[in-house]
Amino acid sequence: MNPARTRTPEVTIAIVGAGRLGGVLARAFRHAGFIVSGPHARGERVPDADIALLCVPDDAIASAARAARDSAPLIGHVSGATTLADVDFSIHPLQTSTGGESPDVFRGIGCAVAGRTDADRAVAERLATALGAAPFTVDDSRRAAYHAAASLASNLVLAVLDAAEQLADAAGIRPDEARSLLAPLARRTVENWVVDGAHDALTGPVARGDEHTVIRQRAAVDTARPALTRLFDELVAATRTISATRAGAARTDDARASSEVAA
Repeated sequence: MNPARTRTPEVTIAIVGAGRLGGVLARAFRHAGFIVSGPHARGERVPDADIALLCVPDDAIASAARAARDSAPLIGHVSGATTLADVDFSIHPLQTSTGGESPDVFRGIGCAVAGRTDADRAVAERLATALGAAPFTVDDSRRAAYHAAASLASNLVLAVLDAAEQLADAAGIRPDEARSLLAPLARRTVENWVVDGAHDALTGPVARGDEHTVIRQRAAVDTARPALTRLFDELVAATRTISATRAGAARTDDARASSEVAA
């Protein structure tokens, strides 16, 4: 049987790694009709399977692959940043997981795939499709940049949201209430970014050149949560770059329009 050609219930998958993602993927693949064993803890013997899917930390992939090689003809990992040096293929669902999600958490998302051979990549694509995800490819040489983009859009955003929660707390708003109040603002900002990009979605004092307000905000941050001052400064600087780029684009559009009128 060739797992690259079918995803019938006869295809067996051993999930290695009992962390958050391993458990969710095990449920999702069972829901999709595969025979799944695990998630198995690292160091546990991997039972024979068509595919061993490694859901382990990046620095454990090489050893986990060696341990699983006698049990499965195809080895894959779910790392976004690690190359295929020790495995045959990879799938990286572009989704965050806390471990308790339902099997449909992967439906409609993107999933980065790669394979040593066309057949290996086909396996990765079929696994991604079985999850309900849309597969796309990322070259090995660009995986770290891709994964950095994913981290900025997910993990590192939480640092900004946590900072907002801390400052709301300094303003007398309880953390749970702050999350409830700030969530609609954050969601709308993301929705505007999805449609228009950062340049056109940008609002607030930096975008409108209100330096007096920015100075007052920085002073408040420095007084209430001085540990956040450097983060505030870096984010303001990055936002100024976006704002300047937008302003430059607007001037170019105005100049082009004036030239067309003159012509």
